[in-house]
Amino acid sequence: MQKVIANNRTVEIVEDDSPTVKPSYLLIKTMYSIISPGTELSIIENSTDKQITLGYSAMGVVEECGSDITDVNKGDFVAVYGAPYVQHSEYLLVPKTLYTKVPPNVEHKEAALAGIGAIAIHALRTANLQFGETVAVVGLGLLGQMIAKIADAAAYNVITYDLHEERAAMLKEETNIKSFSTVKEMENDIKSSTNNNGADAVLLCAGGKRSPLTAQSLEWVRNKGKVVIVGDIEPDFPRHLMFSKEAKILISRAGGPGRYDKTYEAQAIDYPYGFVRWTEGRNIEEYIRLVSEKRINVSSFIKEEVNFSDVSDAFNDLVNKKSTMLTKVINFLK
Repeated sequence: MQKVIANNRTVEIVEDDSPTVKPSYLLIKTMYSIISPGTELSIIENSTDKQITLGYSAMGVVEECGSDITDVNKGDFVAVYGAPYVQHSEYLLVPKTLYTKVPPNVEHKEAALAGIGAIAIHALRTANLQFGETVAVVGLGLLGQMIAKIADAAAYNVITYDLHEERAAMLKEETNIKSFSTVKEMENDIKSSTNNNGADAVLLCAGGKRSPLTAQSLEWVRNKGKVVIVGDIEPDFPRHLMFSKEAKILISRAGGPGRYDKTYEAQAIDYPYGFVRWTEGRNIEEYIRLVSEKRINVSSFIKEEVNFSDVSDAFNDLVNKKSTMLTKVINFLK
């Protein structure tokens, strides 16, 4: 089989052994996977003198079920999330804790976004917002846009910002979310919509080291408000602002409880539902529910497509800054 790797800051397709099914796993033939520019560009930049597989969000058709699998059958469509089990690869071997079945009314390309959806959902859970509260989403790449749409579906007051006008405009075109391309406009809206109290939470979905956004975010939250770091941004916060508001600084780690836990992932042992209500696997399922019930519209994320055979060119354009794409869908069917 073939898969995509980063090697010495370049991207290439290489041959690898096809996986063999195991008791608590599914063998999946990939149909679509999603390029996550922020995460994968960082991986490519760190691939000096080593090979790293790319990809973490996909969907496909079940080729074979392990002996412990009871909820899906061969031929079913499933959405999957989580490296190293999920990659830009022709075949995937995925534990039962990291997939969910795709219903007939969900488009396959939409289902391939399940990993992005799970990360977005977990970020909002980390913010621990209540109905009607105000959340500011800063940085409107793929993940920021997904978070904004899910927050809007949850009836939070959503205010967003990105310095790229075209990204801010995307949300304005298809939702009622307030979206701005200047900090001043966003600040004014936060003040006016909260009676000058500030946002209940700011979710930082931007990247960059020593970004001024980290300090500014403390100015935008209310007394005892929360700042959630979602993107690859340096957590450099001035103490005096944190102290004066007794603000909470939180980090959202990937798709939810279970991520990076070998017991949950590699051994496919789920956490008890009554003790850990939302795991990364249940967040995948929740994303699919939101799409299935048309609570969110993700069609704008799946407009650009690249064939698997041409994927190296798409990544190299990203590395060489010839592309500012939100994402691209990798098509394994052609």
